[in-house]
This record gives sequence, C-alpha cells and structure tokens, in this order.
Amino acid sequence: MTGQYLKRVADAELARKMSSSGAVLIDGPKACGKTATASRIAQSVIRLDVDTTSRQVLEAAPELLFGSQPPILFDEWQVYPTLWNLVRRAVDDRAPARGQFLLTGSATPNDDVNRHSGAGRIATLRMRPMSLFESQDSTGEVSLAALFNGEPQSALDSGLTVLKVVDLIARGGWPSLIGVPVQDATGWVRDYITQIVEVDIPLLGHRHPRIVRRLLQSLARNTGTAVSVSAMTKDVSGSEEVGSRNTISSYLDALDRLMIVEDVPAWAPHMRSATPLQKSPTRFMVDPSIAIAALNSGPAQMLNDFNATGLHFESLVVRDMRIYAQPLGGTIHHWRDSNGHEVDVIASLNDGRWGAFEVKLSPAAIDQAAESLLRFADKVNTAKSGAPEVLGVIVATGMAYRRPDGVQVIPIGTLGP
Repeated sequence: MTGQYLKRVADAELARKMSSSGAVLIDGPKACGKTATASRIAQSVIRLDVDTTSRQVLEAAPELLFGSQPPILFDEWQVYPTLWNLVRRAVDDRAPARGQFLLTGSATPNDDVNRHSGAGRIATLRMRPMSLFESQDSTGEVSLAALFNGEPQSALDSGLTVLKVVDLIARGGWPSLIGVPVQDATGWVRDYITQIVEVDIPLLGHRHPRIVRRLLQSLARNTGTAVSVSAMTKDVSGSEEVGSRNTISSYLDALDRLMIVEDVPAWAPHMRSATPLQKSPTRFMVDPSIAIAALNSGPAQMLNDFNATGLHFESLVVRDMRIYAQPLGGTIHHWRDSNGHEVDVIASLNDGRWGAFEVKLSPAAIDQAAESLLRFADKVNTAKSGAPEVLGVIVATGMAYRRPDGVQVIPIGTLGP
C-alpha cells in the first residue's frame, strides 16, 4: 500500500477552500501528508526547503516564480517567511481569481510585525497524521456527521482486535508507514523524534536537546491528563536542575509551533449545579505513536500495562475525532468538574450542536461509561447549552449499535467522518 495516495478527509475541505479563497495555507506536523495532498491539485510545485535557487529568485525577482502555472504550491513556506506577504499581495492583484496559491508548512514562524493578516485572502487548513478511516483500518460505517444528524448507526464487528489496535497506536497515522511492519514503523517514529529534538527545535532557537527529549517523555507519561507546567518542570528536572518553569513553557511553545503537541481545551457549558469546573487542558501529542516512541516503548510493553495503554488509546481516538469533526466545523474539548466527574471527548460544532463521548479500551466498561454520560447530560443546562445530539462510548473492538438508553456504542474500527 506504500507509494499509493490514500484519500484524505481534508481533500474535500481543501477543494472547498480553494474555490472560495485566493490562497490556502495547509499546516500540520512534518510527514503528515500535506505536500502529497496539495500536489494533487497544484500545477506548479516550488519546494523552498530544498530549492535554494527558488529562495534566491524570491529575493531578487519574485515575479518569475509567481508567473508559474497556478495553482502554485510553495512547499515549506516558513523557510522564507517574507513569502506570506508576497502571496497576500498577489492574491489582491489577481482578484477575484480563486485557488491561485497553496502554502504548506510544518512550523509556525516567529511572530513578525511586518507580516500582515491573510484574512479574506489566505484560508487555513489543518492536517494531521491519518485517521484509521484514512489508513483503511476503519470501515467508516459509523459516520460522525450522521450521528450529529440524529441517525442511529450500526455496524458488524470490523475485525479489529485489541492486539491490532495496540499495533496501530504504536505505528501511528504517518502516510509513509501504512503497510509497514510495526517493528519498522516504531523505529521510524523514534528517528522522527530525533529529528525534532536535534534539528527542528534548535532551528527555533532552543539549544538543549536533552531537555526536549525529557519533556517529550514527560508528556508521554502524562498523555490524556491535565498535568501542569510546574509538575512537568519537576518531572523533567528529576534530581538535577535542567530547566525552570519558564524554560519548560518555552519548549512547550516550540513543540506547539512544530505542531507536535495538541492539547484538548476544557469545555465550559452552562450547568444546572454550581460545582466548579476544571479549566486546565489535557495533554496530547498530535499522534499517539510519538508518545510510545518517546518512552522507547512498543506493542509488547503496552500489552503489559493496560492502564497506560487506555490513555494512549484515548490519544488515538482524540486524533481521529479531530479529523472527523473538522469538516463539520467542529472542535474537540474535554469536561471535568471539581468532584472528579469527567467526560473524555466533547465534540462541539460551530452551529452550537455538541456531542459527548467516553473512551474505553475494553467493551466491558460500556455500561459504566454510558451511565456516566447520562449523568453528565442531565447536569447540563440544556435551556442554555442545548441538548446533546449524540452520547457515545468509543471502544476498541466489537459491534456498533444504539443502546435502549440512547447511548451509541462505537468501535474505533467502524468510526469515520
């Protein structure tokens, strides 16, 4: 399957944005497939990270490159940040023409007072590593869009086993690893982390790779939790002082700029009770494989620690839910109150609709998770926040069905957009 382009959920979203905007910026972590997706519709491709001649031409005579056949793809545009303003002006000059330029980037440049807003000219599209539906490891028979439309969803067992799910967590959603043996895939992800630690982070101005590696390990150990920066600072330091809280915050910011970490913010609906809500985000990597590789772990170790594996499974679900919710205008949140009652995933759409999901590795936990969701839904002041469109329990294996209490059971191998 390697070498073959597999359709992405972002394909349709990209087509819509290209038809309504002069340019589209596709951002996301390295190796998630941005260039392959953009290249399918680009007529001209300029790879700024490897083509020094093109960078020199942009400096001396940019009109030469802008004269290429559109749509023109500027790959890794952040290597030459001045390009942003050049594209913005070119969009204005070519108005009302649409779909003239594509920019792809795997890092957010430093804030530049000379870089003007692209609002109204440059649309943005976030890409992530592949979901299980995109990598053809999920049938996609249970549609998130259909669930939000109130349509009960059912599907037979997709055939995914816990062992296979563990392998998929360790392999990750990197396009170049689809069909690759998991042992080889985990080695690739470890090399990916080394590139981040030793090359990409220093390019952002940070010179202590040992701190970054320890920070990634701390984030991996705390996947799916609301661990504070102070707690991570202690975890990273251990018995020696390797960084202050401000130092760790700066490295977290660098990982965010590289789109390696992607926290889940807290959701704050109107509640019937006055119980205080927790506002801290939960910590996640953009792909669960990064956490596994940072811990120098793999499927064998994961099978010996199902408590930790449950959190990494939640990371897998969060990745996929983000991908499926995005075309619906949706974002992913979590909810937790001061009494310890929590909901793993809240999908909130920009039209006000929302759904709540619990994530459980084992189908044996479905009953308890469903009861928790129903208690939560009863606490929400629906007169102000609206009633949930869907309550669901996402599990690793089994069949998809709607329970008599209305809670949807969703094996991850059946979930799709």
